[in-house]
Amino acid sequence: MKKYWIGFATVLIASFAVLGWVGTKIYQQKPPIPEMVVTTDGKIVFNRTDIEEGQNVWQAMGGMETGSVWGHGSYVAPDWTADWLHRELIIVLDKWALKEWQQAFDKLDKDKQAVLTGRMKYSYRENTFNSSTGVLTITPERAAAIEENTAYYSAIFKNGKDEYAIQKNAVTDSEKFVGGRHQQNWR
Repeated sequence: MKKYWIGFATVLIASFAVLGWVGTKIYQQKPPIPEMVVTTDGKIVFNRTDIEEGQNVWQAMGGMETGSVWGHGSYVAPDWTADWLHRELIIVLDKWALKEWQQAFDKLDKDKQAVLTGRMKYSYRENTFNSSTGVLTITPERAAAIEENTAYYSAIFKNGKDEYAIQKNAVTDSEKFVGGRHQQNWR
C-alpha cells in the first residue's frame, strides 16, 4: 500500500512542477501591452490606459463567463480574439478592394482576392511594435477597422445578444466602450 502512496505523491509533485513551469513560461512570454497605438500618419488610436480600462470592463462583466480570449474561457459566446480579428481582416480587405477595384472583397475574382489576401497576411504578420518605445504602429485602414469593430461590440454590450448570453446594457457607461481620453478621435 505504501508504494501506491509514494507513486501517487510522485505523480502529484511532478504534475504540479510541470504546471508551475508552464505557468511561468506563459507569464514570461505574454504579449506586451503597448504604451501607445498610433497610425502610420501619426493619429493616436489608443494607449495603455485605454487597454487596461477595457480589460477592467471585461472583468467587471464576467468576461470569461461569456466567451473566451485566446481559447481560454466559456464557450457561450465566441472566442472574442478570433471574432475581432476575423471582423477586422474582412473590413480591411473590403477597404482595399473598394479602393483598388471599387468592389467589395467577396465580389472580386479569385486572382484579385489572392493579391489582397497575400498583402493582408504580410501586413498583419509584420511586427510593428517598437519594444524600446512601447509604440505599436498600424495602418489607417486598420485603425478604421478598429473603429468599426468598436461600434459593433459597443452595440452588443449596449443592446445585448441572447446567443452570447449578454444582457441588454451589460456595459452602461458609453465612455468605457471607446476609452476616455481618445474618444474624440473615434467620432
